[in-house]
Amino acid sequence: MAVATSSVISPWQATLQHYNNRFYLKDHPSPCHSNPICNTFNFKRRILSSSKFNDHVVTDSSSSKLSPIETHFSISGCGCSWIQDNSMVHDSATSNGTWKRCSALPAKTVDVSSVSDLFEFICSGPLVDKIGITPEKVGQSIDKWLLYGSQLCRLFQLNELKLTIPQKARLYHYYIPVFVWCDDQIALHNSNFQDGDDVPPLVIGFSAPQGCGKTTLVFALDYLFKTTKRKSATISIDDFYLTAQGQAKLREENPGNALLEYRGNAGSHDLPFSVETLEALTKLTKDGMKMKVPRYDKSAYSGRGDRADATTWPEVEGPLKVILFEGWMLGFKSLPAEVVKAVDPQLETVNKNLEAYYDAWDKYINAWVVIKIKDPSYVYRWRLQVCISVNKQKLTAFAAFLYKHDHVCFGFGQAEIAMRQAGKAGMSDDEVNDFVSRYLPAYKAYLPTLYAEGPSGSDPDRVLAIDIDEERNPILAN
Repeated sequence: MAVATSSVISPWQATLQHYNNRFYLKDHPSPCHSNPICNTFNFKRRILSSSKFNDHVVTDSSSSKLSPIETHFSISGCGCSWIQDNSMVHDSATSNGTWKRCSALPAKTVDVSSVSDLFEFICSGPLVDKIGITPEKVGQSIDKWLLYGSQLCRLFQLNELKLTIPQKARLYHYYIPVFVWCDDQIALHNSNFQDGDDVPPLVIGFSAPQGCGKTTLVFALDYLFKTTKRKSATISIDDFYLTAQGQAKLREENPGNALLEYRGNAGSHDLPFSVETLEALTKLTKDGMKMKVPRYDKSAYSGRGDRADATTWPEVEGPLKVILFEGWMLGFKSLPAEVVKAVDPQLETVNKNLEAYYDAWDKYINAWVVIKIKDPSYVYRWRLQVCISVNKQKLTAFAAFLYKHDHVCFGFGQAEIAMRQAGKAGMSDDEVNDFVSRYLPAYKAYLPTLYAEGPSGSDPDRVLAIDIDEERNPILAN
């Protein structure tokens, strides 16, 4: 997008012009990856792949009007579409709305692209209006966007000098906008306290179906908080599953109920344990205060799982600024018995168990990110996907690294891949399908209410609802 010219330019336009005149020469060495700060602030020429990418996606660069670019990517049979070799990108400039094949690792890329191109790409994202990102705000904080992008490239081992369209979209249309929103929520939270007060960490809940990418999103956000010197903690509802012994007792008490035969549905969590953990985490308000955060071992008992040994739990230290709490059923509300019985009679017991979950989980959550899907059956495919690409070795090694170091508690599908890569026991594909089928009744019963009304007790102004497509990319809501 060309920056408007006039005798007087605004500060944010001046910032864009400043960065636009500082870019990497084609033959200049790559930026330093050992220091994320120098990546952004000490550059002379910066190579960023353009939204006019390899002549496959055409935008009207002569117009200063920003029009949304649809970011729908489709890679059949691949679980991490934004890091893959090929994608289907909608050509927004064509009159008939056809799809064109675009290589994510092209033979030829744009060697030099101005920061104005990235600015336009950021402003075209589907989350822009939802989180109040105006061109002025982006222009004023473009240095931060560049820094966040550089840091996430380091995290995901991406080449920040030749980002592909799917990679750019995942970083600049999804992860970074959500981080900016979370940052704003922390500032709003902190404004409610006086100087000298002990400020408890903000608890942000991430409610999203299994396999839709919430764990990777939370991992990226946690990394950005830590690299911007804010202490954060990540927890999952999976961390609060009953022990193997507790699960066995639950099965005995509910013979014949397939929804309670394995971990997952309401009733299979240790709610007093979750209250104890959340209460302790929210009290980490001072330097030197520490605690270990529970984790769950999904590989135990041939995939049935058990609480991990406490000696392996990661330690967090105060003062915490934010707690990122994720789970597939966060925000679910108990419904009238006749409603759930119409979905599945076995759900009646689960529904009754759900009544106690608000006081154990939801009431601690101050702000919400609700990731919405059109069809719960997507979960089947997401759970069985194994990335098959030239990046397979890198991706599975990354998954194994996350599992080994337990930065976040994996969703089931990613956990299976990581466990198998690490040589641990896991479920077969048929067992995965059977396992997922035990969640579908809850999705069908509770997602419509969650999407229509939001989580119980939540402030609508502090709920970010993100619609995603079958390839896990944010889209404009219908």
